[in-house]
Amino acid sequence: MPSQSLHTESGPARRTVMAAAGAAGLAVALTACGSGEESSGSGAGSDSPADPGSGAAAGGAALAKTSEIPEGGGKVIGDLVVTQPAAGEYKAFSSKCTHQGCAVKDVKDGVIICPCHDSRFSATDGSVQQGPATQPLAASEITVSGDEIRLA
Repeated sequence: MPSQSLHTESGPARRTVMAAAGAAGLAVALTACGSGEESSGSGAGSDSPADPGSGAAAGGAALAKTSEIPEGGGKVIGDLVVTQPAAGEYKAFSSKCTHQGCAVKDVKDGVIICPCHDSRFSATDGSVQQGPATQPLAASEITVSGDEIRLA
């Protein structure tokens, strides 16, 4: 009985597979290089946080006007909650509750409130005032320039 070949010709040749993998890797590398160029040239790229001095000078991303943040209260803006615990004092924290990740919703009387399980956090430092959360909200650096609140 003649022996049968274990190789079938129905799939692509090894050279074809290797060439395609190489081309895909090159495309990924070129795309990564290209996207880095665009973000660094935009003026609002990720270069600001690396140098806090230039972040304030460059102005970071504008979050809100100071008039939009009530004294003793705050406002949820995307992934952040910006507060004004005392006149002219502005703070920012992650809007993600440390209990189960719900977005905090209200800021009243110096307290940031999560609507999911009623965790409460200090609008001054993000510390837990009432559980079930046990960890404080993560602080974010902001600057105030004139009447604008910006990411640092």
